[in-house]
Amino acid sequence: MRQGGLAGLKTMAWMPAESAVEELMPRLLPVEPCDLTESFDPSVPPRTPQEYLRRVQIEAAQCPDVVVAQIDPKKLKRKQSVNVSLSGCQPAPEGYSPTLQWQQQQVAQFSSVRQPKSEDEEGWKKFCLGERLCAEGAVGPATSEGPGIDYVQATVTSVLEYLSNWFGERDFTPELGRWLYALLACLEKPLLPEAHSLIRQLARRCSEVRLLVDSKDDERVPALNLLICLVSRYFDQRDLADEPS
Repeated sequence: MRQGGLAGLKTMAWMPAESAVEELMPRLLPVEPCDLTESFDPSVPPRTPQEYLRRVQIEAAQCPDVVVAQIDPKKLKRKQSVNVSLSGCQPAPEGYSPTLQWQQQQVAQFSSVRQPKSEDEEGWKKFCLGERLCAEGAVGPATSEGPGIDYVQATVTSVLEYLSNWFGERDFTPELGRWLYALLACLEKPLLPEAHSLIRQLARRCSEVRLLVDSKDDERVPALNLLICLVSRYFDQRDLADEPS
């Protein structure tokens, strides 16, 4: 049995290339035999479809199985420049980047804002029923509106886009920062593609504005750092994260 198997392998090894290809890849367009040996002129157009296909077969059989390209090393540039489009945040100036511990604390606090602790009864009421229903003291199901969170995800994304576009042409303000923080807290995970693009745009814009701040003690720096931190570390856009100082 072993000798037979070796013999079979030996037979396959010496099989003509054309036959091996035909065995592995059956012909989809069978071509009838066409004798082109007598007065065959390659410059003359084929007279029949069969003659054309047969000529293609003959030309393919004459092509080598492996072709090695001849490259002149002298024509290659020794130093080639590659243009890479960077989509990350601008690195923070020296002394502006927050510590890793600060970033971790902000992510933990932000997480607790998005989801109250298990024993926080009032927090869960507001999270599940919305601020308005809790403020009105509603105890039963609403008649005209079903109970639920007051915001709709599409609205959150739209408002985030409006403010991000506004921020793209103007300076950062505390009021803008509070709204952006609140909108990020309302975003659902996993992120929709639109929201994913928006928060990355927001983080990049924060890094650009941070470069224009004259002093690291400016009150805008912690707020800008916070938004970059939440986008990069809470929403898992790690390529945008600040390097700890």
